[in-house]
Amino acid sequence: MPVKNRFAELHDEVTAWRRDIHEHPEILFETHRTSALVAEKLREFGCDEVVEGIGRTGVVGVIKGKSDTSGKVIGLRADMDALPIHEQTGLDYASKTPEAMHACGHDGHTAMLLGAAKYLAETRNFDGTTVVIFQPAEEGGGGGREMCEDGMMDRWNIQEVYGMHNWPGKPTGSFAIRSGPFFAATDILEIEFEGLGGHAAKPQETVDTTLMAAQAVTAIQSIVSRNADPIDRIVVSITSFETSSKAFNVIPQKVFLKGTVRTMSPEMRDLAEKRIGEICNGMAATFGGTATLKYNRNYPVMENHDEQTEFAADVARSVSGDCEEAPLVMGGEDFAFMLEERPGAYILVGNGDTAAVHHPEYNFNDDAIPAGCSWWAGVVEQRMPAAN
Repeated sequence: MPVKNRFAELHDEVTAWRRDIHEHPEILFETHRTSALVAEKLREFGCDEVVEGIGRTGVVGVIKGKSDTSGKVIGLRADMDALPIHEQTGLDYASKTPEAMHACGHDGHTAMLLGAAKYLAETRNFDGTTVVIFQPAEEGGGGGREMCEDGMMDRWNIQEVYGMHNWPGKPTGSFAIRSGPFFAATDILEIEFEGLGGHAAKPQETVDTTLMAAQAVTAIQSIVSRNADPIDRIVVSITSFETSSKAFNVIPQKVFLKGTVRTMSPEMRDLAEKRIGEICNGMAATFGGTATLKYNRNYPVMENHDEQTEFAADVARSVSGDCEEAPLVMGGEDFAFMLEERPGAYILVGNGDTAAVHHPEYNFNDDAIPAGCSWWAGVVEQRMPAAN
């Protein structure tokens, strides 16, 4: 089953959907226009059921096969949200929304799954039920968690679930996947240091929060180099440093830090939280101040299931002729919540020689559409083959 001819025919139409979505990016759960477009298309395709408002602004479509002797139900998931980035591509269809951009290719993921849904609703050449899942708020909002908490898996009796992400730097339309831990757990931290503010000319009368916070930023990196098992994986990044005063001659009363921790194991996650707290409290005490840590365990490790991973790779090979083993990724992916509830797998599809995701010059490669759509369709038709 190479790239299906039907998707070559649909290529221009799916591309037009993708570019329309790209022009109108929406962040987190505010995917109102995109969700409405998705629901409208699914109804046009003749889906047996279309439900909006799952996980706040998520959309679910149900497509029944020609028969249902197997009783199988397969879920296919795409994300819809954009990022708070100012686009710098110069494209004719560049974002019309200030400080919002589809810089991760979710416009492409949504369009490809819509293309697959149109084909599956036309042909219904499978024995069972397909549930297409369009999710908001993948970029930090936990939309996948909210759709699961809304009872999506049980409501439609989803038994397996599959996801896909484009991958810049990999040949267009090629595939890569790995079993087991794949994308990292992503945690968010906020640290508040408090001392005694005062005049910059009289530091001896103050407790300098800038000094203690700066020392803490450096010391936190010792978690990776001196506390973590070098065979395990961990990334600790302090990404924001803000003082309570913006004046050049004031030592601030408070300093606020923000950052993220990426890990691949529960043990490393526990270690990071423990050591960040100890380092910040110790550094604050050294200089006579205090520290308060808020550590939010956000997305868990995304782990592909062995059987479904091998199946997903087989489908990819049937589409493109090959499927490589993907590297571990320290980025997060909230498809992890769906894989915690049901067995399934997440695959990468090549986006060619483009800017990296989350870059203001990134753009989804429309040439990947036929391969991506064919993989979605192949998952359904090969996992739930039509009854004779």
